[in-house]
Amino acid sequence: MSVNPFEVRPKKVKGNYYSISQLALKSYDKYDVDPYTKTRIILMNGTEFESVWFYHQFARNCSNNDLRREIADIRRVEQQQQKRIGSLKPIDETILETTLSYEQLAVDLTAILAQREKNTSVRDQLNFALLEDFDHLYRFTDLLEMEEAQNYKKLIGSYTEIMPGRPTVAEHRDPADDIRFAVNFTLADPITKLNIGTIIGAEQQTMNYYMNVAGFYHSDVGRKLFSEIAMIEEQHVSGYESLKDPNMTWLEKMLVHEYNECYLYYSCYADESDAEIKKVWERHFNDELVHLQRAVQLLKKYEGKDYREVIPVGTFPMLLTFKDNKKYIREVLKNIRLTAQCEHYENVGNLDENNTFKLYQNIVVKNPNELPSHIVIDNYIKKNGKDLRYEIAAHPEKVLQDRQHDNVTIGRVKAE
Repeated sequence: MSVNPFEVRPKKVKGNYYSISQLALKSYDKYDVDPYTKTRIILMNGTEFESVWFYHQFARNCSNNDLRREIADIRRVEQQQQKRIGSLKPIDETILETTLSYEQLAVDLTAILAQREKNTSVRDQLNFALLEDFDHLYRFTDLLEMEEAQNYKKLIGSYTEIMPGRPTVAEHRDPADDIRFAVNFTLADPITKLNIGTIIGAEQQTMNYYMNVAGFYHSDVGRKLFSEIAMIEEQHVSGYESLKDPNMTWLEKMLVHEYNECYLYYSCYADESDAEIKKVWERHFNDELVHLQRAVQLLKKYEGKDYREVIPVGTFPMLLTFKDNKKYIREVLKNIRLTAQCEHYENVGNLDENNTFKLYQNIVVKNPNELPSHIVIDNYIKKNGKDLRYEIAAHPEKVLQDRQHDNVTIGRVKAE
């Protein structure tokens, strides 16, 4: 059934806010819950974080106190939604266990968005970052098994393979090479606008999580690994946010944000297998319908624009559904040797020694054997004789089939 949130009347709820007691929901069981339920929770946590900080930035760039009061009112409910979603995480889930779900979200969400993306440059950015998040999942999983002796399959199931992607050592790039061409949202396909908004919230949430937990992790190598990968997530956020249309007004951006939230909550509701969490998505979708209506009214009041000038077709396109992406990811792994060059991509083997990628690597990486992302795998191999993987077949990249050595050259130097 097609849904147009501009035409759906919100269900009446008692009051505009949640009580404090309503902010704490029953947590899921980390072993019994479907792994994709956890990814949806992380996705919507990140979506609400993005919404809150968008409204803070809006308020800081707005001189009209009446409008700032409207913004503050909506932002307060978004904050409450975020707290409710955050409480779904159980107390007994460790930092590293949660991290595996973060990376599973990054891998499968990015693959899903890339497969439905019509804009070539947006799809290329998704595929490019996908190979890096895929590698992060592999390194964090090896760290989990080594330090916590935890069965990763109980946490992420068999949906996602665990094996090297573009090695993290090869992911460190000059900031200039993480900027992409902005997309004109007036002309863009609805799916493209939703994909960009969705991936920004998800990747920003991952970046923030790693930035904050690095100092709280219990081992030295783990702390350093979180810090290193947090830097890569910074690069991903830079790339994704540069795709957004900078020419939109703040109120136009607000409308798009609220439409994106409606879309994601409805998608989660339709896709959810946990009956209790499904109710959370339904209630939050109703909240966002209220916010969307207010965004429509504010756009009309302050700019004299009809919402259709920003979102011509309000009916949701295909909903976001989490699924197995193993076959697609194996195809994307063929591009493992690419690095970014300004707004484009280039095979590392074609770069000269004075290239920005090479110069940045010489400063930041220096000795690849000293990088935490390499040390984690090297330590696991020394202890167990080979790395930890979950593969349905041999790695599609032949040089990465060796499980007794961590490759620190592919995607980084000419000779491999």
